[in-house]
Amino acid sequence: MSSEVKAMPRWIPLVGGVLGSTTCGLLLYAFSVFIKPLRTQFGWTTAEVALAYAIVCLVFGLMTFPAGRLSDKFGPRVVVFTGAIILCIGFMLTSTIKTKYQLYLYYGLIAGFGGGLIYLPPIATAPKWWPDRRALATGLSVVGLGLGSFIMGPLATSMINYFGSALPVFKYVGAAMGIMAVIASLCLSNPPAGWKPAGWTPPAPKEGGAPKSYRDYTFNETIKTVQFWLLYLAYFAGSFAGLMVIGHIAFHGQLEMTKVLAAAKGVLPEAIPKDSPELKTIAMQASYAVSSLAAFNALVRVLIGAIADKVGTRVCFLFTFALQTLALIALFPAGKSYITLCLVAIVIGWNYGSMFTLFPATCLQYYGPTAQGSNYGLLFTSWGLAGFAGPFVAGILLDATKTYLAPFLVAAVVEAIGFLLLLIVRPPEKKHA
Repeated sequence: MSSEVKAMPRWIPLVGGVLGSTTCGLLLYAFSVFIKPLRTQFGWTTAEVALAYAIVCLVFGLMTFPAGRLSDKFGPRVVVFTGAIILCIGFMLTSTIKTKYQLYLYYGLIAGFGGGLIYLPPIATAPKWWPDRRALATGLSVVGLGLGSFIMGPLATSMINYFGSALPVFKYVGAAMGIMAVIASLCLSNPPAGWKPAGWTPPAPKEGGAPKSYRDYTFNETIKTVQFWLLYLAYFAGSFAGLMVIGHIAFHGQLEMTKVLAAAKGVLPEAIPKDSPELKTIAMQASYAVSSLAAFNALVRVLIGAIADKVGTRVCFLFTFALQTLALIALFPAGKSYITLCLVAIVIGWNYGSMFTLFPATCLQYYGPTAQGSNYGLLFTSWGLAGFAGPFVAGILLDATKTYLAPFLVAAVVEAIGFLLLLIVRPPEKKHA
C-alpha cells in the first residue's frame, strides 16, 4: 500500500475532491426548484417542504465531524465509499415518497447522512498533498459544490417539466451521484508520513531571533481556544444567510415574476392556470438564478484560494461578508426580473462559495494539518445547524407574510453579525514543540 501511495500523482486527490463535492452539490444546492412541484403535487406548505432541506443540511453538517474523525483514523477512501452507497439509497427511496415524513426520512436523514460522509474527507486530504498551495488545493476540493448545483438547477427543472413530477428526478440523479462518489473514493489516500512534493522545502524561519520549532494543535487543544468558537459562530452566520437563499431563491423568483405577469394581465396570481406555458417559462427563468449562483459559487472556490494564498484569508473574509450583507438587502426587489435576480445571485454565490475555501484554509493555518479532519469536521457542524435554521425560518416567515422580504432582511442582519465576529478574531499562539 505504501508504494502505491508514493506513486500516486498528487492531482488525483483533487479529482476525488471535485467528484465528491459535485455529488454533494447535487444533493444540497438546487432544492429550491423542488419546492413548487412538491407543494403542487402533495399540497404541502412551503415550511413543510423546506423542512426537508433543513433536515438534510442539519444531518449533512453534523455528520462531517464523525466523518473527519473516521477519516483521520481509517483513511478517507472507506469513509467516502460508505457514504456513496448510503446517499444513493436515500435518493432512490425519495423517488417513492407518498408522505412528507418519508421525504424527511429518505432525503433528509438517509441522503444527508451519506452526503456528510462524502464531503469532509477530500477537504482534509487534498491539502496534505499540496503543502505549497493549501488554500488553492482546498478550493479545488470543494469547487464541485457549485458545479453540482449549476448542473442540477436547470436539469431538475427540465426533468420536472418532462415527467410532470419531481419524484423521478431523485431516482435518475441518485444513481449518477452514487457512481460519482464511488469513483471519488478510489482517488483518495493520505500521503505517507514525511512526504513532501519534489523540489519543495518548507519555508525557513523568519530572520531575527533563534529558530523555534512548533507543533500542530491537537483536537482537544483546538476546541479550548476562543478563536475556534468565534470562527464557528461566523461560519454559522454566513451559512445561515447563504443556505436560506439557496433553499428559496428559485421559489422567490417564481412568486415575484408571477405577480408581475398577473399585474400585466390584470388578474390575481392565483387566477393563472398552474400548467400555463407562461408559468413553465417563469420556472425555467427562476432556475437560471440557481445556476448563476452555482456557477460563481464554484468559480470563487478556486479563485479565492489563489487570492488568499497571496493576501491572506482575513482580507478576503471581511470583503466577502460585507458585500454579502449588501447583496442580501438587494435580493427581494431583484426577484421581479430574472435578469436582476441572476445578477444578485451571482454576487451571493461568489460570497457564499468563498467561505468553503476560507474557513478550512483558516482552520489549517491556525491549528495545523495533523487534526484537520477532526478540527474542520467540528467547525463544519455550524453549517449544518445553520442549514436547519436558515431555510426553515424562511419558510415560516414566508407562510406568515406571503413574501420573502422579512426572511432576506433577517439573513442580512445575521450576515452582518458574522462580519463583526471575523473583524475581531486573531490567530491563536503557536504551540512550541
